Amino acid sequence: MTSASPSRDAPSPVRIGVVGAGQLARMMIGPAIELGLPLRVLATSAQESAAQVSASVRQGSHDDEEAVRALAAEVDVVTFDHEHVPTAILDGIGADALAAVRPGPGALVHAQDKLVMRERLTAGGHPCPRWWRAADAAALDAAIDEAGGQVVVKTPRGGYDGHGVRIVRSAQQVQDWFADFPELLVEELVAYRRELSAQVARRPGGEAVAYPVVQSVQKDGVCYEVVAPAPDLDDAAQERIQQLALDIAADLDVTGMLAVELFETAEGAVLVNELAMRPHNTGHWSMDGAVTGQFEQHLRAVADLPLGATAPRAPVAVMVNLLGGPREDLAAGAREALGEDPEIKVHLYGKGVRPGRKVGHVTLLGDDAAELLERAHRAERIIIGGPQGPAPQEQA
Repeated sequence: MTSASPSRDAPSPVRIGVVGAGQLARMMIGPAIELGLPLRVLATSAQESAAQVSASVRQGSHDDEEAVRALAAEVDVVTFDHEHVPTAILDGIGADALAAVRPGPGALVHAQDKLVMRERLTAGGHPCPRWWRAADAAALDAAIDEAGGQVVVKTPRGGYDGHGVRIVRSAQQVQDWFADFPELLVEELVAYRRELSAQVARRPGGEAVAYPVVQSVQKDGVCYEVVAPAPDLDDAAQERIQQLALDIAADLDVTGMLAVELFETAEGAVLVNELAMRPHNTGHWSMDGAVTGQFEQHLRAVADLPLGATAPRAPVAVMVNLLGGPREDLAAGAREALGEDPEIKVHLYGKGVRPGRKVGHVTLLGDDAAELLERAHRAERIIIGGPQGPAPQEQA
């Protein structure tokens, strides 16, 4: 019996180029292998998280036009580990048809520039905190007065994990930012009950799916723990928030994963805090806790493959970030944690340890959120070697 020869017309697998080589790019590599999608990362050095384990690496910076264009010329689709690529570079790739850019620069700018995001979401009727533009100290002080004496000020670009965000009572507290930015984003200080995150995935033709809405807790401006689905959020609220995220993805023409970070008020209303157009920390639970993890889903979406099911694999999933502590040998800590609790899932990023740095995460599935979080934090303490534990919700 002879095997048939492959058809000459059989489509080639979609080649994916990822700008950035952090842990998000690293966690795309496994799903890319499983889906048969050749993946190449743009890394600033061989020591970056994804560059350590990728079979195909191009060296260069995200803001180096020559390097980004060279990556685009080698692949079919360009996507991202972070949102900091200059828009002009991406526009040039599209204009010269080097590769498809997903999400496209017209969508991505809403995750890159918080003033653009606020303007567009407000125009689309999506719920946002009250906000103002401030081009100088006088405008900022006027906004502070209007808001009742205290506001959140954000740099329009470049902020992440609490950087570029300050709670202030006077323009003097952000005077240094006016030298670097022509305008600052000023928002009311929302008295929220908790933070939620709604993730969706969308293909180029508009097919989209939504994940369960989750609850997140921050520590020093960094996502620390996630519970999926969000406790005490009824089905109607889940569907309403999922639809909000789907509507935003459609309005902005997003391709790939979109995370909509939200404030939930005491009255049950939600306000959009920020957007991320890539896999997101609040979706790490899905790697082990959903039928299709967010990294596989992002690749399916940008490669224009059928999207996967988003149903959870257990009633509750929790994720706890591993933030750098005393222990440098995280692999040894992981062995100890796995020996104590064989149900824990450990994901290490191959990054050097420094205080507060995201160096990995753990997930657990089960029925009781409180019990799962206790076990996850116990594993966290073992792995990083420090007296870590649940952190109070903070305003940021």
